[in-house]
Amino acid sequence: MLVVMPPAQQHIPDRSGRRTQEQRRSATRAALLAAAAELVVESGVRALTLASVGERAGYSRGIVTHHFGSKQALLDALAKSSQSGFVPGVGGMPPGLERLVLLIEGYVRELGRDEVASRAFLLLWAEAATAAELSASFRERDEAFRTDLRADVAAGIADGTIRAAASPQDVAVAVLGQLRGIGMQRLLDPDAVDTQRLSHAVAQQWRRALSVQAEGTSADTQQRC
Repeated sequence: MLVVMPPAQQHIPDRSGRRTQEQRRSATRAALLAAAAELVVESGVRALTLASVGERAGYSRGIVTHHFGSKQALLDALAKSSQSGFVPGVGGMPPGLERLVLLIEGYVRELGRDEVASRAFLLLWAEAATAAELSASFRERDEAFRTDLRADVAAGIADGTIRAAASPQDVAVAVLGQLRGIGMQRLLDPDAVDTQRLSHAVAQQWRRALSVQAEGTSADTQQRC
């Protein structure tokens, strides 16, 4: 039997242009995270408070507390959001050598954009070495990054594009260290780090270091010599 709902009960799409509660909540959260990133870059993590974030974003401290609960949770959310989707174009790629090379090249290139969020992440990452409230979160973020890198190397070994002797763990640690180190240099002395040029050079360095094809070319050259 077909039941026709009375007009008052029918769901009528809101075409007024007003945002939904979820959209307003997301916009508020994004504004608070952006304000937190700005304050970290300007004054450092130790000067960051829930009240100062609210004031910078134009909200009360109560709103910040409602969204994050504590400074620790706010910093955790900032660390996660500032690196989410940092390198466009790699999310849909299968793991392997090509994804690894594109990830490295894109990461270094994105550092050149000097966005507040990425600068805040690097500052927080450096602070995590001595700040107990940050260390656990950043160990987790670094391990997640290394996990992705290990998956790329393991997949490349499996499909025959990466040398069998390559260690996924060692490569992951070395790549992460190099990328973070370039980021810190860029943060301290922007003029000394040409990210557009360096991005290609570093990516190709890793391609040559890992590629089975490059290994074969090197062996042929040695034999001819």
